[in-house]
Amino acid sequence: MPNWQPRNTNRARTLRREATPAERALWEHLSRGQQGAKFSRQMPIGQFYADFLCRELKLVIELDGHSHDIAPERDAVRDKWMRTEGYTVLRFTNAQVHENIEGVVTAIRLKIEELRR
Repeated sequence: MPNWQPRNTNRARTLRREATPAERALWEHLSRGQQGAKFSRQMPIGQFYADFLCRELKLVIELDGHSHDIAPERDAVRDKWMRTEGYTVLRFTNAQVHENIEGVVTAIRLKIEELRR
């Protein structure tokens, strides 16, 4: 019996539709492909949904807002699982995106360059 589940595309659509202002702002930069990689939003990875995913490089970008402050242990479990599956996870706070989006975009671009080496 295969060990896979069909994608919950309805859940992914809902998450994209309900994107936070920080997610929308970062998507404006990632969707243009100017970072040298193609990203998708709210992509299922196992039982989790990545805020942004570059499939080619297995690079996950997560934005942390208020809900992440409440349960950081949940994020740690999630990140550990993704890393064991071969994903690189970068986390930024919503505040970082709002206050220094160019710095966030630069950090992502540098990680992309590193992963391509």
